[in-house]
Amino acid sequence: MQVMPGEKLALIGPSGSGKTTILRILMTLEKIDGGHIQIDGEQLYHMERNGQLLAADEGHLAKMRQKIGMVFQLFNLFPHKCVMDNVTLAPMLTKGVTRAAAEKRAMELLDMVGMADKAKAMPAQLSGGQKQRAAIARALALSPKIMLFDEITSALDPELVEEVLNVMRKLATETDMTMLLVTHEMGFAHDFADRVLFFDRGRIFEEGKPDEIFRNPKQERTRSFLKKIIAAGHRV
Repeated sequence: MQVMPGEKLALIGPSGSGKTTILRILMTLEKIDGGHIQIDGEQLYHMERNGQLLAADEGHLAKMRQKIGMVFQLFNLFPHKCVMDNVTLAPMLTKGVTRAAAEKRAMELLDMVGMADKAKAMPAQLSGGQKQRAAIARALALSPKIMLFDEITSALDPELVEEVLNVMRKLATETDMTMLLVTHEMGFAHDFADRVLFFDRGRIFEEGKPDEIFRNPKQERTRSFLKKIIAAGHRV
C-alpha cells in the first residue's frame, strides 16, 4: 500500500475487514507482526542505528506520531476539559507551544470547523456533530502531515452527519494534507477520494479511482458489497 503526499484515500469494506486496524497501526495504537511502514521516508516502527534496523523506542514513536492526526468514531474528547483546553493540550505538552500561541491557533481551527463560539463549552454541552468538529480541530492542532478519520459520522444522528462532512469537504479542498478516511458514507467517499481501497478479510481486495470502484468494480466481492450498501439505502 502506497499513499502519495496530499492524496485523499477512502477505505471501504465490510465490518471486520481491517480498515480501522490499518489506521490504528499508522497511529501506533496497534503493533505490527512483520513488515515495514515508512512515513516521509522514515521508518515508523524501526530506527536505523549503525546501518541496522532496530525496533523503535518510545521517543522515536512519539516523534513520528506528531506527523499524524486521528479523529475517532466516538470523539475521545476529555470530558473534564472545555473545547479550548482539548484543542490546546497536545501542542503545549508535546511541542512546548506557549498557551497564548496554542490558543491563537486553536481559535483559528475552531473558526474553520464552525466552533469558535463553543471554545469555552464543555463536551457534555455539545451535540454529537459539535463534538466531532471539536475533535477534528484538536487533531489539526499539531499540524499533522497525515490525517486519519475512522468512521467519524457513524455515531451521529442522521441530521448531524452533513455538518461534519462539510468540514471534511473543506479540509479536502483547502489543505494539501494526506487524508485516509474509513467510512460507510459511499456517496461522500466517491466525491471526496482520489482513490478508493476496498478491504476484505484483512487485505486490499481491489483499488482504483472512485468511478472505477463504484461504477464498474472488477471483483465480484466488491460488487456484492456495493449491492448490499445500495439495498440499505446508501447513495453510491
